[in-house]
Amino acid sequence: MAFGFFKSLIQKFTGRPVDWDELEEALIRADLGVPMTQRILTTLQARTEKLTAESVVEVAREEILKVLPRDNLMLRPLASKPKVVLVVGVNGTGKTTSSAKLAGFLKRKGHSVVLAAADTFRAAAIEQLGIWAERLDVPIVQGQYNGDPAAVCFDAYQRADRENIEFVLCDTAGRLHTKTNLMGELSKVKRTLAKCDASAPHECLLVVDATTGSNALQQAREFHQAVQLTGLIVTKLDGSGKGGCVIAIQNELGIPTRFVGTGEKLEDLAFFESRQFVEQML
Repeated sequence: MAFGFFKSLIQKFTGRPVDWDELEEALIRADLGVPMTQRILTTLQARTEKLTAESVVEVAREEILKVLPRDNLMLRPLASKPKVVLVVGVNGTGKTTSSAKLAGFLKRKGHSVVLAAADTFRAAAIEQLGIWAERLDVPIVQGQYNGDPAAVCFDAYQRADRENIEFVLCDTAGRLHTKTNLMGELSKVKRTLAKCDASAPHECLLVVDATTGSNALQQAREFHQAVQLTGLIVTKLDGSGKGGCVIAIQNELGIPTRFVGTGEKLEDLAFFESRQFVEQML
């Protein structure tokens, strides 16, 4: 859903009756998903007064706000042990950069962080995260190229435990959600971390590219089945990307968007705010 979606609805239906087929197509094209689209249409069709472009937008806004979480779930440290955050996603969504941004975000909040370079399939990813760690002045645990990513995460947890570091951020390899063996590897990482702490990983954040549209929903389904996602980091939500996938994923899977990336700089990561997000659609 590109920002300005509600404005486009007003332009489309001002001065003429609402065409239901046209409205349905517009909502689906905005990547809201079929269930959310039907929910909005059902609410509109139950109204007895004459519909205007403004009332269409009003109902759509209200229904979307009902689905999105009212409060952002903060990342808070645990009382007496490291909190493990597993960062997952398909290739090219910006996982490594998002992991670094999240480390910077937590550090600015006064927390201690160790990065785990668990994307061992790309030598460039290990190097890239190392550069980010140096810039952020945070420790990093790196394995060998083509090494065992589960072992890297295990070692990072052990270091955090020894040094009383609050957060362990594990940058995992990009993998197609359709590749069963690679998704199984994520399950191995999860099992290995559970040897350190039965409740680890405590957070599993899926990085999705806002421009991928409805395919993001399928990605979320597959990753959720493999590692039980606790939230999303949505990248490229800087005015050109769509955001309807955020609503579809929340509505159909109950997975909230926790952070949004709005640029390339380390500080370009923010908490997701539902009302602000919906307002920007207009």
